[in-house]
Amino acid sequence: MTREQRAVHDAVVSGPRGVMIGPLRAAIHSPDLAARWSAFGEALRYNTILPKRLNELAILVTGRRWTAQVEWWVHATAAAAAGLPEPIIEAIRIGEPPAFDDQDDAAIYEFARQLQQTGTVDDATYGAVLDRWGPRGVVELTAVIGYYTLVAMTLNVHAIPLPDGVAEPIAPLSATFLTDLPPAR
Repeated sequence: MTREQRAVHDAVVSGPRGVMIGPLRAAIHSPDLAARWSAFGEALRYNTILPKRLNELAILVTGRRWTAQVEWWVHATAAAAAGLPEPIIEAIRIGEPPAFDDQDDAAIYEFARQLQQTGTVDDATYGAVLDRWGPRGVVELTAVIGYYTLVAMTLNVHAIPLPDGVAEPIAPLSATFLTDLPPAR
């Protein structure tokens, strides 16, 4: 690594991630971009107004949509640790409609699903998130979904591998990497 790349690497591994995994392995070829990318990602993963469980749910929907193996592998574990029920994680993983008991979970899933599949969300879905978390929540949720779309695309295009010995956790559910997800029940 160059001196600039080493500085980015050291900042990442000494931060909340603790490891250099995923898209930063590609982005480090542009150290300035990687440093900004890392800071933006940390803000969106660890410092939004949304509870960690809901942030991770939005990331899972994005990772599933793009069939991003590393993204799914990292964030399915984080979502479970944050309290997202395993049946919801599994339903999203296999492309089945998740059954939500918690209305917050359902609102975040629908927002992420609609935004990923149509590029926007309907008024009712927007209103549900706005009413619960205000404008800041809507902005941050949209940014999380956009950022993790960038992550997924980078992982896929650069074929960033899973760690040795880890099997692919998700299979494509269509002829393309993009997976259409069903509405919540």
